[in-house]
Amino acid sequence: MDAMSKQPDLRVSVGPLNLKNPVLTASGTFGYGREFSSLMDLNRLGGIVVKGVSLHPREGNPPPRIVETPCGMLNAIGLANVGLDAFLNDKLPWLKKLNAAVIANIYGHSVEEYGAVAAGLRGAEGISAIEVNISCPNVKEGGMAFGTDPDVSARVTRRVVNEADKPVIVKLSPNVTDIREIARSVEEAGACALTLINTLTGMAIDIERRVPVLANVSGGLSGPAIRPIAVYMVRQVVKTVRIPVIGVGGIMTYRDALEFLIAGARAVQVGTASFVHPDSALRVVDGLAEFCRNHGLSRIEEIIGTLRET
Repeated sequence: MDAMSKQPDLRVSVGPLNLKNPVLTASGTFGYGREFSSLMDLNRLGGIVVKGVSLHPREGNPPPRIVETPCGMLNAIGLANVGLDAFLNDKLPWLKKLNAAVIANIYGHSVEEYGAVAAGLRGAEGISAIEVNISCPNVKEGGMAFGTDPDVSARVTRRVVNEADKPVIVKLSPNVTDIREIARSVEEAGACALTLINTLTGMAIDIERRVPVLANVSGGLSGPAIRPIAVYMVRQVVKTVRIPVIGVGGIMTYRDALEFLIAGARAVQVGTASFVHPDSALRVVDGLAEFCRNHGLSRIEEIIGTLRET
């Protein structure tokens, strides 16, 4: 087999997490994985980040709660999920049969709630890591999102790290003045990696009825529209912290993923693209392999963090 046809090594490490390739699915866009199992081979993914898990089940916001926007999508799902017990009893037994990393995304509305979910996942087989969504409203602080305050972000992170028996990744909100400040505080609190960015806050208006399109008024903007912001923030944070970064935000193709990897992210997550093509994440995997072959790269590691800044 000649060098051009040889399969490149796509394996990467994200702190203590070892992945067969750097492509994960983003939380909230891929359900619990099983929903996509008839459409693609999930075992070819680097990993699956499941729908956010809370201590108790949540129905989420009333509809309409998704609206398409130019180059993107607004969602106000409201973190609907089955709750911790149902995730452990009904979802995880199927997930742990996969030959791909399973990352449990968790959230809460108080520091104590985050800790309780992390503690509830302790000892659960089949979970490779925990991803902490700190973009949630802090009910004890008047609804301010945890991820907009460095001290509160650190408190949540520290609590989850103390309660968890798995690597802790923290997903950062872009709705801040300086994301580097939040990244530093979370790193110091013990996170082993960071995911960024979460959605940007936005809204859409029905001009005939003169009302918000979303029942929740505002929602999270995702998709290609936010990719340049995400790439920029990833680069800022990579240069600021010592722990690894996972890039997410508007990745539709392998070329988009490469922007994040070149900027220094060690892995990426594919989210909104899955609503367009359910197998988008696998298309990215295949595209990365082809790029490596076409450029004479034997390992995807050779491209990570190679941005030339003048």
